[in-house]
Amino acid sequence: MTHTIDTEHKTIEELSLNHWQPLSTLLYDGWVLRFAKGYTKRANSIQPIHYSTLDVHEKIEECERIYASNQLSTIFKITPFIQPDHLDQLLQDKGYGVVDLTRIQTRSLEEIKEPVHQVVQIDEQLTTAWLDHFCRLNKVNDLQRETTELMLHNIRTQVGFISLLIDGQVVACGFGVIERGYIGLYDIITDANFRNQGLAEQMILHLLHWAKKQGATSSYLQVVANNAPALKLYAKLGYSEIYSYWYRVKEWNES
Repeated sequence: MTHTIDTEHKTIEELSLNHWQPLSTLLYDGWVLRFAKGYTKRANSIQPIHYSTLDVHEKIEECERIYASNQLSTIFKITPFIQPDHLDQLLQDKGYGVVDLTRIQTRSLEEIKEPVHQVVQIDEQLTTAWLDHFCRLNKVNDLQRETTELMLHNIRTQVGFISLLIDGQVVACGFGVIERGYIGLYDIITDANFRNQGLAEQMILHLLHWAKKQGATSSYLQVVANNAPALKLYAKLGYSEIYSYWYRVKEWNES
């Protein structure tokens, strides 16, 4: 039973990497190094989730050189699946700090409430209009916008880009990615002037129903552990934690 659970959890870890794509990757002795011009830790970090055969200290030093040469801090994503399994302690000993403790949560799509707010649009291709609203609500600058667009185009499975409207105005958006029976939810964001009205919940319900029609049977999401409002919302929607991860960061200095 434990092995089955571990396999399922590692599958979700793979999906989460597929569904938030970097601009490029480098495979290094089982570690996946991701690069996206510094936009988000997820897309600019080392994923040590596969076998490791080389000396781990030398590997860490080489990763530091590679990220420094790309003007990036060295960041490791620490999950229950890291290889070698004592890597987190090694990084702590080398002065890496911990940031962004994050919960992975899932729920079945067997029974989903019907949404009440019906004015949403789901595009299955990335549109300029959706990206405009996404960047506005997330306060993404022009350079990050270009990177975001490339990253979203790199997703190779089915995507639903959702917008929620009030009086013809987009006040919330996000997207979901379907693969292997799961829909992963990403960047659910509501305009600051329209928060605490249950709009994120409505948008998620629409995405889950859309995914179910596409054949998905489960959903997963990632939420930072100190985001109390989001945790409350996802609990209300029936999500529960299956594992957590965090990042180990060594800051890059130009000197």
